[in-house]
Amino acid sequence: MTGHTADGERAGGGRAPRAGNEPEDGGAPDPGAGPAAGPRLPGPAAGPDVFTFGETMVALRGSGPLKLGGTMQVSVAGAESNVAIGLARLGHAVRWAGAVGDDEAGALVLRTLRAEGVEVSGAALDPGAPTGLLLFEPRLPEVTRVHYYRAGSAGSRLTADAVEAALSAAPPRVLHLTGITPALSATARSAATRALRLARRQGALVCLDVNFRARLWTAEEATAVLREWVPFVDVLIASDDELPLCLPEGPAAPDGAPGPPAADPAAALASRAEALLDLGVGEVVVKLGAAGATVFSRALRDGSLHRPATPVRAVDAVGAGDAFVAGYLSALLDGEEPAGRLARAVTTGAFAVASHGDWEGAPTRAELGMLGTPPGTVVR
Repeated sequence: MTGHTADGERAGGGRAPRAGNEPEDGGAPDPGAGPAAGPRLPGPAAGPDVFTFGETMVALRGSGPLKLGGTMQVSVAGAESNVAIGLARLGHAVRWAGAVGDDEAGALVLRTLRAEGVEVSGAALDPGAPTGLLLFEPRLPEVTRVHYYRAGSAGSRLTADAVEAALSAAPPRVLHLTGITPALSATARSAATRALRLARRQGALVCLDVNFRARLWTAEEATAVLREWVPFVDVLIASDDELPLCLPEGPAAPDGAPGPPAADPAAALASRAEALLDLGVGEVVVKLGAAGATVFSRALRDGSLHRPATPVRAVDAVGAGDAFVAGYLSALLDGEEPAGRLARAVTTGAFAVASHGDWEGAPTRAELGMLGTPPGTVVR
């Protein structure tokens, strides 16, 4: 595998790592360091606002059952690149450094990201493995099946050395990770773990979107990795049923899926978020789908803040979570308080739900206010 990284050095202004909370060898942080008061964003740097990486695949979208054939639309999709595109459309400098095959599919991935303003010079080309593929199969009006063809793909063979080289060349203000990349392979897991620890030593804010994928690994496997990562995380984003994966007790269900609903869901959610804050997470952001989102933080007067979802006519829910993350990080980079972050996040999530595709409906900054216009409005 070969890779190319951009030149650049870190300028001053970044925050120092938490004193006493991370050993040089990258082991578990010192539990005696105490909980964080909230995420601390470093100042301007020579590198990008956000650095992320993961597998981006060619996506084929059918109009009905795949076994019946028909035409398919060709695009690209990947959780981390969806976030990258969403941030770039909002005016932020973003760098993506995943791996693709040295093939036409890989060229499409890189061409699409470049066209959307995402910097990809740190991406790796793997001549020995293909770019991954996924097929979207709309089966019912609100049910879509997704079929993955990613075993042995270039994205799954991403190495820790390639990620470290790209991250060190231009240290970012924010490192964004998901729980998808460590599920792809042992090498991808090592790459994500090294990036996590390196980013903390560089003083970057670390954002983790749990993004559990049962087809890639079991809940027990996810818990083993995520529990080790949690003390390094500044902003943890998850759906309510994913939070147990990040806690010491792990998932409650024996079949490897997140556990059953609690008798008092609100109390259980608050308790789990509190436990994560105790472990050192600066802020826990819980995506609640149509119910909106809630942020938990020591910096909030009441400990938490809820924001209802922005009502829209749903067209395609795929990519809504990634759009939410892009909006949240965008507002964080802009210096917004938690209320402003949630407001932008539910807005960008609503744009995704109201549009077809993983990232195609992501708004620009100028479009953020469009959801408040009356139905039938023609913008001239």
